[in-house]
Amino acid sequence: MTNRFDQIIDRRGTYCTQWDYIEDRFGKRDLLPFSISDTDFRCPPEILRVLEARLNHGVFGYTRWNHADFKGAVRGWFQRQFSCPVDEDWIVYSPSVVYSISKLLEILTEEGDRIVLQTPAYDAFFKAIRESNRVLSANPLKNEDGVYRIDFADLEKKLADERAKVLLLCSPHNPTGRVWTKEELETVIRLCEKYRVYLISDEIHMDIVFGPRPHLPILNVSEELNHVMVCSSASKTFNIPGLGGSYTIIPDPSIRERFLNILKNRDGLSSASIFGMLATIAGYNHCSQWVKELADYIHGNMIAVEDFIRTHLPGVKFRVPESTFLAWIDVSGLPHSSEALQHALVHHAKVAIMPGETYGSPGKGFLRMNVGCPRAKVVEGLRRLKKAVEYLEENK
Repeated sequence: MTNRFDQIIDRRGTYCTQWDYIEDRFGKRDLLPFSISDTDFRCPPEILRVLEARLNHGVFGYTRWNHADFKGAVRGWFQRQFSCPVDEDWIVYSPSVVYSISKLLEILTEEGDRIVLQTPAYDAFFKAIRESNRVLSANPLKNEDGVYRIDFADLEKKLADERAKVLLLCSPHNPTGRVWTKEELETVIRLCEKYRVYLISDEIHMDIVFGPRPHLPILNVSEELNHVMVCSSASKTFNIPGLGGSYTIIPDPSIRERFLNILKNRDGLSSASIFGMLATIAGYNHCSQWVKELADYIHGNMIAVEDFIRTHLPGVKFRVPESTFLAWIDVSGLPHSSEALQHALVHHAKVAIMPGETYGSPGKGFLRMNVGCPRAKVVEGLRRLKKAVEYLEENK
């Protein structure tokens, strides 16, 4: 029986960032892309049916998000998937997770304040901090034989700085795929409370988990909720970022009111995308089994990466992560520079895989390969990675 995720869908010619505009990032067209973190999978049929019905209605006016259908879908998902109680009043709409983070940094901090962040990290975090005129305070993760752990001694030092005002936590972690343990999260919260630092948790990858432990929302761990905020979206889970929309969970009423004032009154963004909202409601209400199948399929892709590298790429290391569709591949053992490897990948193997230094200096010597795609594409990408390495070996 054919797996639904094996279906290859041609995304070219659809204004697709990953396929149609790969030249923007890699300087060359017609590459096989494993870059931008969306997937090549079709949305669940339950979502497609809802969108088709709304499309046939034919009127797409201003759309209200502040109602029980939208907020109840988010609340119900957190309760069923994570046994995490969320008050509907805490939930606010946002056009994107990065927008939410940027606005929360603006509300909670002043220019020149320090934002603590585990690195390597999603590169949009760096831009949001820099363009807000805040200062990145990096807390590099410790790589222990392919398993990343928080350096708590360094974290405490960074949080103790009087200008440190926010810890921006990525949970599960992009790009390493760590799912933080309860003990790790409890220590993070204790240190934030000790130094009176706000905690913003980006949990957008929360649904694609296949390691030994489930994702644990920060709301399930923290007792003092007024200093904790969650930013998330259904976009990664159901591959709907092009439809627009996310949400932020803000228990503190004063912070929530300031966020809504910026969203509605200053930035004029209070009208939701009707398609993004309907897709979120349908996905969260009806597609939990589809998500389980998705996670199982991506786990299989990760195992395929591990097997291929072990068999065909000596000097390269990879350990199946606990979450995300992003394979974090250690190429530091190759006798070639990152620049030489990227040149060979792009110009000789015709494949686009993100260089690890995009995610901060601790990422140098790594590749971030998006395996949220049919397995046949993953195998072809790995074959091209091998071709690039062989080219470098032949042309030392």
